[in-house]
Amino acid sequence: MSKSPKVFSVLGIPVHVMSNYPSWLLECVQQSRGTHVITLNAEMTMQAERNSTLAKVIHDAELVIPDGAGVVLYLKWLFWQKVQRCPGIELAETLLRELGQKQKGTKVFFYGGAPGIAAASANFWQQQAPNLHVVGTHSGYHSPEEEEKLRQTLVQLQPQVILVGLGVPRQELWIAQNRHLCPHAIWIGVGGSFDIWSGSKTRAPAWLGNNNLEWLYRLYQEPWRWRRMLALPEFALKAFVYRLTEKSAI
Repeated sequence: MSKSPKVFSVLGIPVHVMSNYPSWLLECVQQSRGTHVITLNAEMTMQAERNSTLAKVIHDAELVIPDGAGVVLYLKWLFWQKVQRCPGIELAETLLRELGQKQKGTKVFFYGGAPGIAAASANFWQQQAPNLHVVGTHSGYHSPEEEEKLRQTLVQLQPQVILVGLGVPRQELWIAQNRHLCPHAIWIGVGGSFDIWSGSKTRAPAWLGNNNLEWLYRLYQEPWRWRRMLALPEFALKAFVYRLTEKSAI
């Protein structure tokens, strides 16, 4: 069994650091160990400061990975950790490939996105990994009655890996409210990954990601996000103040 991840605090929010997240999750699937995976970035950290419900959900999650560059830099500068950024989309992609190759019977469900996006994402992955066992998809746009049917479907199907693309913090809160429906499943909030997999949007060029500028490309694609991007300098300022405070206390 893989070692348990180390836990660090980023402005009061837990982050789990380990060398191989996909392998750890594959073990969770094999052992039917229910897990909520959260992909933490600076924006979500700032949201959690203002939203106590979201903060509790993150604290209760079994795995919180360092998705954002800000979180990774925080861990490097304050804790001297040799941690690599683990984008949620890449974690999900690796896990899906592994499931298609090594655990072919694992039931996977895609939920979220605009009408047709989840289905297109599932189709993309069934082409990438023909042995991946997708048991269902559902749009993130629906009536309360349709959502109740979705819950009944999940109870009936009992998928073992459920990818939820509703955006932050909606997906995290929805998972926390509904994970009891499939208590042994791996639930992963994947944000806008369905848009990438379905082809409706493109991911930032690798050179931007390698230079911690993927957020700039996302802002270019979705200029309406500019207000939310203000969380980035706020996070940097708080991290700087926190570091000064820590040093002065020594």
